[in-house]
Amino acid sequence: METNPAQQQRLRDLALLRRVRDRIDREYAQPLDVEALARGVNMSGGHLSRQFRLAYGEPPYGYLMTRRIERAMALLRRGDLSVTEVCYAVGCQSLGTFSTRFNELVGMSPGTYRRLAGGDASGMPSCVVKQVTRPIRNREAKVQEPSLE
Repeated sequence: METNPAQQQRLRDLALLRRVRDRIDREYAQPLDVEALARGVNMSGGHLSRQFRLAYGEPPYGYLMTRRIERAMALLRRGDLSVTEVCYAVGCQSLGTFSTRFNELVGMSPGTYRRLAGGDASGMPSCVVKQVTRPIRNREAKVQEPSLE
């Protein structure tokens, strides 16, 4: 089956987008911005942002922050680092931005999460912990109906 030039370009773009996503996954704690990510795959920042959102449902910066918050959740569950230490360990430069984004994705402050999550996952395989504790944007989370029982 032959592919037309537009399909070939789309496949090349998807391969480049995977490279960007993999770089974010690997280097989440490093200072990354959309322009630097775009330069790494010879795209403009705007084109990368649009294509990344089409492919993955969120812009590159949103994906980066989700990765950072996932890692922060793991570090906070461990309990041996302060919220500030976790903030800087995952690559955030501002405690305020970190706390705001954490609250958006997890639905509670990092300090509250640290107090409530400590030890909850003990004995679970790490692959299960990662799946169960993956952050979901607060506004995307399903609202649970109150039980009348």
